Amino acid sequence: MNVSKKFRHLAGVVLGAAALCLPATLSAQGTSQNPPLGQTFTPSASELARLTMSGSYLAARHAGTQRDAGAAAAYYRAALRNDPKNTELLQLAFLSVLSEGDVEEATRLAEQVIVIDKNDRIARLVIGVKALKQKKYQAAKQNLTQSVRGPITDLAATLLAAWASYGANDAKGAVEAIDKLQGAEWYALFKDLHAGLILDLSGGKKEAGKRFDRAAKLDGSALRIVEAYGSWLSRNGNKEEALKVYKAFDAQLPRHPLITEEMDLLNKGKTVPPIVDSPQTGAAEVLYGLGAAIGRRGGENLGLVYLQLALYLAPNQPLALLSLADLYEQVKNPELAIKMYERVPQNSPLRRNAEIQLATDLDSLDRTDEAKQRLGKLIAEHGDDTDAIMALGNILRSRKAFDECADVYGKAIAQIANPERSNWLVYYFRGICNERAKKWDRAEADLKKALELFPDQPHVLNYLGYSWIDQGTNLDEGMRMIRRAVEQRPDDGYIVDSLGWAYYRVGNYDEAVKNLERAVELKPEDPTINDHLGDAYWKVGRTLEANFQWSHARDLKPEPEDLVKIKQKIASGMPEETSVANGKKKADGEATQPN
Repeated sequence: MNVSKKFRHLAGVVLGAAALCLPATLSAQGTSQNPPLGQTFTPSASELARLTMSGSYLAARHAGTQRDAGAAAAYYRAALRNDPKNTELLQLAFLSVLSEGDVEEATRLAEQVIVIDKNDRIARLVIGVKALKQKKYQAAKQNLTQSVRGPITDLAATLLAAWASYGANDAKGAVEAIDKLQGAEWYALFKDLHAGLILDLSGGKKEAGKRFDRAAKLDGSALRIVEAYGSWLSRNGNKEEALKVYKAFDAQLPRHPLITEEMDLLNKGKTVPPIVDSPQTGAAEVLYGLGAAIGRRGGENLGLVYLQLALYLAPNQPLALLSLADLYEQVKNPELAIKMYERVPQNSPLRRNAEIQLATDLDSLDRTDEAKQRLGKLIAEHGDDTDAIMALGNILRSRKAFDECADVYGKAIAQIANPERSNWLVYYFRGICNERAKKWDRAEADLKKALELFPDQPHVLNYLGYSWIDQGTNLDEGMRMIRRAVEQRPDDGYIVDSLGWAYYRVGNYDEAVKNLERAVELKPEDPTINDHLGDAYWKVGRTLEANFQWSHARDLKPEPEDLVKIKQKIASGMPEETSVANGKKKADGEATQPN
């Protein structure tokens, strides 16, 4: 598992199985004034003052399409100041301000929205959450119960209102309201978790345990259910059973920082505190759980709203911060993701993971030196931090510092006492770096080791098989490996290209054309694959089509050394003998995104 994918497990949806059932909703806001992709722009007061209402509106719309919620909110506010009675602008300004995370101002706008539409569910939700934060529990319930309209909002409103009831000293009514809620099958996980949390805090220990146990049986891989149940067991004299619950989770997702910390507490003879301790943190848990789940299922806008409200109630909740950062990365806004990572408390077990992902985002913004510096500091402090080592290796590999990245992956391999199947990736990555650094003997050994750990892994089969054929050695075995890779991943353009180019290298040009045409269909934007197809066309006498493919490859911004060769072919056609170097495929392009 690569670092980015592992992080997503850490940021994690509170209820894994339920997330798969959640519907997609709206899309996220996002960047204006055409800053570099992933970077935000904040207009100054003087810039806003110069704009007309229509200018502000158009700028806001553009900021939204560029996924810059901050700029969109600033422009919509400016437009609204110029036309304060415009209901469309009011609604857009409200949603943008809320998405930006300014809940106080969003509440003021929400009050204006419900004057126009008393049933606006998002406005009612925001007003209810603000009242809950202020411990005005009756007002919170009144507004939250009016924010229902659909499966997600019904569940959110019921659970939030239940936490308001608990705050008003009516735990019994809170649990009864949760139990009465009817809905989708996946509701059960949320209902049992939050009923259990309310019962646990209000003294209903025995019944709380039953709810947690039931939820854990429904989904023992859900992080927050495991934490809640393990905590309850530890505080009710059942340390061994608590450890059993944690270890079962650890077997599925090893070394999760929160689970590791909780097991350490138990092993030291201590108890694990509850995951929430007040109506406010309980409500934040509702919003975090739903927001993280919705955001992953295509509902970025609603997910963003829920996560911002969760952080309004619990500003330092690390899982909510990580989930919001994850959502920003999902909509390709690493600059805002970085701001969320920076907010993760220093004493949180998840801070290290935030630092690693923060460095990855810095690199995506071409702030690579900063990224390397941060990761270098982590590695210096904890020499056995393989996640940080892998992240640094990945950055160096993507930046084509192949000698250096091979050395860095070597440090991760040095930490492995007994290599297991899960370790195949680091050997594979080091093999890529050694091959690209023209150290084939080392590369071949690494790739063979990766296959030993994970036989039939398609990316390794592809890379090793292609490399052999490209070098003119082990042709039959290399072809068998690539065919096996294609069988497993028939829609992977890079791997299909490898098969086509392997046929080309052994002189079977008809099969080469057939497979390379398929590869171009799968990856039409890749210059190397288009170049390969041009070469194959030339060999079968389809010279006009060959020149078309080479011209297309030229326009797709190939590597400088490849561009020179492509231009030569466009000018003079193929030479009599095709060099091995000309056939060198950028196999690590796909390797940067393995499963």
